[in-house]
Amino acid sequence: SLDDSVAMALKNNPSISIAVSDKEKAAWGVKEAQASNGPSLSLNSSGTRGQSGPDLPSGDNFNSSIRLSWPLYTGGRTEALIEQAEKNADSAELGVTKARQQLKLDTTTAYYNVLQAGNMVKVNQQSVANLTEHLNQVQAQYEAGTVAKADVLRSEVELANAQQNLTKAQNSYDVAHAALNNIIGEPLDSQSVLKDELAYVQYDGALEDSIQQALSNRPEIGQSQNSIAAAKAGVKAADSGRLPTVSLSGSQGWSGPDFPGDDSNWSVGVTANWNVFDMGLTKSKMRQAETAADKAGQMDRQTRDSIELEVRQAYLSMKEAEKRIETSKVAVDKAVEDLKIAQTRYNAGAGTNLDVIDAQLAQTQANTNY
Repeated sequence: SLDDSVAMALKNNPSISIAVSDKEKAAWGVKEAQASNGPSLSLNSSGTRGQSGPDLPSGDNFNSSIRLSWPLYTGGRTEALIEQAEKNADSAELGVTKARQQLKLDTTTAYYNVLQAGNMVKVNQQSVANLTEHLNQVQAQYEAGTVAKADVLRSEVELANAQQNLTKAQNSYDVAHAALNNIIGEPLDSQSVLKDELAYVQYDGALEDSIQQALSNRPEIGQSQNSIAAAKAGVKAADSGRLPTVSLSGSQGWSGPDFPGDDSNWSVGVTANWNVFDMGLTKSKMRQAETAADKAGQMDRQTRDSIELEVRQAYLSMKEAEKRIETSKVAVDKAVEDLKIAQTRYNAGAGTNLDVIDAQLAQTQANTNY
């Protein structure tokens, strides 16, 4: 069934795993940004051997140290980078939702493409069957001497053309089935029996309600909003270049001829730094960040407009299809009746072979449209 196919796609298709990997990567990006706001501890050790003077014996010298560093204030840069990473992580999580929605849509489309291709095979099989029956009748009348050889030849040509169309339809069915198998993770050459059928189910939602539902539920909107927030955080990070930074540091060291060293020393200090002039570097970064924020806002507007256009196009196409269903069904009924009349007239000698062939082509086209 369609539900089975969707479940298989969600389980087997790699697009979900790719989106989940992006989500996990973004989550670790948050951890990375948060880590820069905490203390760091480093160990260092070096050893040398040499002479301190030309007449002195050579000797060893070791230096070892432990150093602690902790940024106390970064002008808001660290907090802004953490906020950026969090918004990127939120977008990646919405990316998983988007991937699931897209995969459901792709599976549904591929599923109904198989059903549609199967229906086209039936249409062409019916055409071949009708033209085969007609050719047998024409052949019998030719042998009885009531029709010309040209009728037999024309009927044979039309049957051959119909058989070619049937071959094309069968190939399209196989290709559609392979495309569905590719999405749901089945072997491409496998042939599953599909339970569902192409059927019309009326959609009662209004256009404006559908647009509002899309703007409320589509994950692209949330991703767009996160991009705006991340861009604004980028402005804060760039602006931090105008503010001072303060950090705490402490170290414990050892030195001497024996490892790690006999003489020890330690220090604790607070360092403040304020870059009062940087040739406009901070200003340039600010302008870049502000431009990126403006771009994110424009892209949000573009995303909303695109979603509204997609919904409007899909809705109008659906309404067009609804209208065509009834008219095409009427055309099928009339085409069937017209073919019967043409065959009866031909068998009675009151109609031409061309009338039957035209009626058969009209019926095939009506079935195709339906």
